Amino acid sequence: MRDIAVLLLSLGAILIGAEAFTNGIEWLGQRLKLGAGAVGSILAAVGTALPETMVPIIAIFSIGKGSEGADIGIGAILGAPFMLATLAFFITGLAALLFRRKNRPLLLEAKVVRRDLKFFLIVYTMAVFASFLSNQEFKNYVAWALVLAYGVYVLQILRDSKDGYKHEELAPLYVARQTQNPTLGKILVQIIIALIAIVVGAQGFVIAVQPIAVAIGVPVFVLSLIITPIATELPEKFNSVLWIRRSKDTLAMGNLTGAMVFQSSVIPAIGIALTPWKLDTLALSSALLALGAAMIPFISLRRKGVIYPTTLLIGGVFYLLFILTIYRSLIQ
Repeated sequence: MRDIAVLLLSLGAILIGAEAFTNGIEWLGQRLKLGAGAVGSILAAVGTALPETMVPIIAIFSIGKGSEGADIGIGAILGAPFMLATLAFFITGLAALLFRRKNRPLLLEAKVVRRDLKFFLIVYTMAVFASFLSNQEFKNYVAWALVLAYGVYVLQILRDSKDGYKHEELAPLYVARQTQNPTLGKILVQIIIALIAIVVGAQGFVIAVQPIAVAIGVPVFVLSLIITPIATELPEKFNSVLWIRRSKDTLAMGNLTGAMVFQSSVIPAIGIALTPWKLDTLALSSALLALGAAMIPFISLRRKGVIYPTTLLIGGVFYLLFILTIYRSLIQ
């Protein structure tokens, strides 16, 4: 019962933190005069991605290169974009269907999301390709190229966002509800407090879900490969659902696709430089499935200029394929 209570409290902390974070990020974007593309793809994406990206970095540095730490680090690095491209897309599409009760196209700035998905497909393919290189020096070149690519991506977003800035009415900042023009300091305080709540909630979720999984007979490998990554990606999922509910679809999708770009460029660059970066069959399977899941909405944007909620639901199919891949590898 204690673990269940901790689980529920942790989910509550994540939900409250996500609500405060989305509110604060919208105000920060308005104060900096940034468009929805930059707010979703940079500010929100990197902000909510930082907690789980610390997992592989800490594992690599604390346990060591070429050891168990490298394996944990590589698994966490590949798991983050996979979960976003499959399960997070599925949840976002499902939320759009539930809130709107129709399979209408998402209200997107198509250029923003298309650019994010294009960058993801390019840089993640580069990161996977690096695993086939035998020379560490060549791998390091790929790592630097990934960091440079992310820099180019950020510059493009900031350049386009300035032109697309639109002032809009926002819900009052929670820490300054009595004023319509909160200071930058109060905005940052709310964002920091919200991030702390999200991190603490996610950690509590992971700690509580482990004994619960064991108690109901879920194998440890299922916990490490499936359940825990779901928990660490909860902030992005909750933020996107909140924005979908408010019909701020560019923020919702940009929160996911922007995090995918960050977690498939900067973070893999660290893994490539500091670990052997040799991907086994299961790791390659997750990477290829992530690329396939991201390709579906990208093709939809290229051909039709829109994404339907049902298009995002296909991400759930790719997630199920990964579970089947794990199952087959275990019975062989």
